[in-house]
Amino acid sequence: MSKVLVAYFSASGTTAAVAKNLAQAAGADLYEIRPAVPYTPADLRWTDKNSRSSVEMRDSASRPALADHDAPVAEHDVILLGFPIWWYVAPTIINTFLESYDFSGKTIVLFATSGGSGFGKTVQALSPSCPGATVKEGKLLNGRPSAENLKKWVETL
Repeated sequence: MSKVLVAYFSASGTTAAVAKNLAQAAGADLYEIRPAVPYTPADLRWTDKNSRSSVEMRDSASRPALADHDAPVAEHDVILLGFPIWWYVAPTIINTFLESYDFSGKTIVLFATSGGSGFGKTVQALSPSCPGATVKEGKLLNGRPSAENLKKWVETL
């Protein structure tokens, strides 16, 4: 496999745990996508239409600021991009991340954690944010997938 980067956004730690195991299983570098303003538990209350996450997800043009622009994207051919599913798609900070770098010629394989929904139209929603890249729906990695199972998945990419 080409040089791999596992880049992930995790608001509550669930996706972070999976991403760390995945990076280990893939022998990949690891990069955390962090918002300039971290999300609080109140920001994540999906039942509150005025919570930060609800407001962002209602506005498809929302682009939360990143804490840094240090992702080593240029050094990698394959990006395993992880996030929690919010409102049947990736959080809009993933669009911010994709729009902040040149992914031309790279393969981006999505992985996600979810409390109940699948990828929905995530590939279609993210593809315009990374022109020139190949974006593939990967896998929902809920629970605590073992390193062995993650390694088997990575070998199929």
